[in-house]
Amino acid sequence: MKYLVGARGSQLSLAQTNWVIEEIKKKNPQAEFEIVPITTKGDTDARPLFTINQKGIFEKEIDRAVAEKKIDFAVHSLKDVPAELPDELVLACIPKREPANDIFISKDGTTLGSIKKGAVIGTSSLRRAVQVSRQRPDLVVKPIRGNIETRIKKIAEGKFDGIVLAQAGIQRLGLDIKFEKLSVDAFTPSPGQGALAIVARKDNHPVLELLKKIEDEMSRNAIEAERSLSMFVDSGCRFPVGALAVQDGKRLTLSVTVYSVDGSRFLAVTKDSESGRAKELGQQVASELSAKGIEELAKDWREKVEEWNKK
Repeated sequence: MKYLVGARGSQLSLAQTNWVIEEIKKKNPQAEFEIVPITTKGDTDARPLFTINQKGIFEKEIDRAVAEKKIDFAVHSLKDVPAELPDELVLACIPKREPANDIFISKDGTTLGSIKKGAVIGTSSLRRAVQVSRQRPDLVVKPIRGNIETRIKKIAEGKFDGIVLAQAGIQRLGLDIKFEKLSVDAFTPSPGQGALAIVARKDNHPVLELLKKIEDEMSRNAIEAERSLSMFVDSGCRFPVGALAVQDGKRLTLSVTVYSVDGSRFLAVTKDSESGRAKELGQQVASELSAKGIEELAKDWREKVEEWNKK
């Protein structure tokens, strides 16, 4: 049987989709696949991500094609997928997660801690921007857009002295480039970072059965906790939240860090639970953050973003 697979046309998206296809073929060699590239709003809108007031800018058009039965399933970077999907769709499979941490890349291999004062650092993420500023307030952080290869090229061209991005993307593209691995304590990643999301229709049982063959249970548990947190906290490009769940044996630990706009204040919660109670764990952490005043931080962030958008 032949399956139609939706993906963005970027090299990273195609690499991720081809990896998924190869993993499925290991379990089901007779299956055939055709990748259907689909352009999303995130591909055509060059504005900084936090200025685009829309969720799912890298996946909405692709998931619509799944819902309309134009394709059988879609492969996404999980951090791009909103916590809530349309009723007819389901997060059908989460394969084994890549490392979730961020990395720092500079022209000459200089680390984030030792790079010159006043160096210009590029990032597409408000979360990373405030984390960089907390570590090095003497640096200049500016928005950067484009695929991974484009961002790296901008360092070589002298437009940026360094960039911060996810290690998973570098690994999936197989790029041979020197980087500094950043601590998940100082740079707590976005919910879902490093993981892939495969979205399908709830009623497409043959496809759901096919995809379950490459599901990774520990990755699923971690992601369910992080996405549950995101649902109750409503994090995203306009309100940066760092969240990482890690499973050790049957215990699942969720660590969350949220910063003020200027980075001077932060809220942090770490809590664990049985791995089978991932969604409840995310909700419990969200409740603790609420008690500590996360709504005030969220309001400040959204007001600041609106102010930036008017400039």
